Amino acid sequence: MYDSILIPFDGSDEAEKGAEHGLGLAATCGATVHALYVIDLPGAPRTVYLRDDEEEMRERYREYGEEVTSDICDRADAKGLDCVTALRSGSPGEEIVEYAKDERIDAVVLGSAYRGKWGALLGSTAEKVVRTAEMPVVTVRERSND
Repeated sequence: MYDSILIPFDGSDEAEKGAEHGLGLAATCGATVHALYVIDLPGAPRTVYLRDDEEEMRERYREYGEEVTSDICDRADAKGLDCVTALRSGSPGEEIVEYAKDERIDAVVLGSAYRGKWGALLGSTAEKVVRTAEMPVVTVRERSND
């Protein structure tokens, strides 16, 4: 059914829910897992102080991204699955969809933040991916006791 599954992962609780589901689905299908971390730095004009620190911030985000995507691959390896890690910079929703298209991903599995009873059903990143991706997208929403 699916030969490749993209798991966008930022280490959050919501992303963890998506990763658990994505790894389970990949194990069922014998799919290759693609673990993606998107470095999301603000694009708006910043103060001189932030611009001076931007390279250091990028490096910290890159190191963190390598750490969390490696964690996904370690978990995939424990299930006997092949895994690829990737880092991208930009808007998470756009980069997830673009990566999925570039790599010909069969399905995207990601977590979505709970936004309250009256809030949005999906988080903004998950919503953008669902609206713009050409392949199936599975969202796993963080539950609430509301």
